Amino acid sequence: MENTIDVILHPVRIRIIQALINQQITAQQLKELLPDIPQASLYRHLKKLVEAKIIHIVDEIPNRGTVEKVYSINDPNKAVIGPEELNKLSKEEHLGLFIKFMANLMGEYERYLSHEKFNLVNDGVSYRQTSMNLNEAEFAEFIKEMTAVYKKFSANKPQTGRTRRTLATIIIPNQTKEQ
Repeated sequence: MENTIDVILHPVRIRIIQALINQQITAQQLKELLPDIPQASLYRHLKKLVEAKIIHIVDEIPNRGTVEKVYSINDPNKAVIGPEELNKLSKEEHLGLFIKFMANLMGEYERYLSHEKFNLVNDGVSYRQTSMNLNEAEFAEFIKEMTAVYKKFSANKPQTGRTRRTLATIIIPNQTKEQ
């Protein structure tokens, strides 16, 4: 059986988990949100996420002779790779995780660019890199404030007028400590 990291970091399963954040939805609704994923693949990945206890079935709705399952994230902390698991990984495994992370971002960007009428400026698309010089206390304050902003806005439920946006952060310390 795959470990939790491998289950979560599959590109299709990452997208399913992201779609389930702050909502409970059926496989059919997922299919509408992720139209490029074949239905059979979607069901296979849902099954794997349920088996790994990352998502669970919160309801079963009878629908024309079948039962439609409603899915939700089991425990938001289960859909995250914890510090204990991360500390056990080798350099090569960390690099592999990072490559999967970057591949997922590239896939999302490619799907965005494949829309007929994309407009980076109007859609608020950006990618930037900056460096900051922070001592440990300043860095802790920065993370605390950034986490509060993430928490505030990631709690928004999907609704008319809201556009789902992906924000990814990567923090890499420079190992040459300059004074």
